[in-house]
Amino acid sequence: MRIDKLIEKNLNTSRKQMKRLFLTGQVIVDGEKIYEEKLNVDSQIHEITVAGKRLETTEQYWLLHKPQGYVTANSDQNHQTVFDLLDPQDRHPDLYAVGRLDRDTTGLLLLTTNGPLGFALLHPDRHVEKTYHVTVNEALTAQDEQAFLAGIEFIGGIVCKPANLKILETSPTKSTALLTISEGKFHQVKKMFLAQGKKVIALKRVSMGPLSLEQEDVGSYRALTSQELHALKPYFN
Repeated sequence: MRIDKLIEKNLNTSRKQMKRLFLTGQVIVDGEKIYEEKLNVDSQIHEITVAGKRLETTEQYWLLHKPQGYVTANSDQNHQTVFDLLDPQDRHPDLYAVGRLDRDTTGLLLLTTNGPLGFALLHPDRHVEKTYHVTVNEALTAQDEQAFLAGIEFIGGIVCKPANLKILETSPTKSTALLTISEGKFHQVKKMFLAQGKKVIALKRVSMGPLSLEQEDVGSYRALTSQELHALKPYFN
C-alpha cells in the first residue's frame, strides 16, 4: 500500500498535514526517515512508524495454482474466473491477478490487493523472470535452444528478448521443456514456439520472480509465507 494512503487512512490527516509529516521527518520505515510519499509498504515486512505511532496494513496475497478452463478476470459472462476458486470470505473486492494466464494455461498466479506491487512485478524495466513447463507436438533440438537464446523473431519483425529453453524430454511427436522469459508479450510463449514450427499443446507457469509452485494441488490456493513476502521486498518501492 502506498504510504501516503496508509497515513491518510490511519491518521485521518488532510493532504497538507500528511505532507508535513514527511517534511518534518516523522515518517519512519525500518528505522529510516522516508520522504517518498508513493513508497509501497506492508507491515508484514516493514516496520512503519508515523508521528510515533506504528501503522498496520491489511493487504492480501494469494498464490493460486490455476487449472484449465478458468479465465484470468474479475468477472466473465461465459466462463468461470480464477476468483471463483476462492472461498467467499477471501474474495476481497480489491483483489486482482498479477498478469494473466490464458484459459487453457495452468500454473502459478498471484492474486493480491497490493496494486503497486503488481505494477512493479509486471513493469518491463524490472525484467521479472517467469518460467513455464511447456509441451509441444514435435521434437525440440539444440538449434531451438540456440534460437531462443538469440531472441525469437515474430512475423512483422518483433524480436523477443533472449530466453532460456531447457529441453527435458524430446521425441518426434512430443517434447517437454522449461522456458524462462523476462517479458510478457501477448501469447508470447505460444508464438515463440510457433516461430520455430512447433505447436504448444500444454503450458504451465511454474515460477514468477521469487515465487514458485511447490506441491499445491491444481485449483488450490494459499497465503504467501513470510519468507515469500520478504523475497518480494525488492519490488516494494
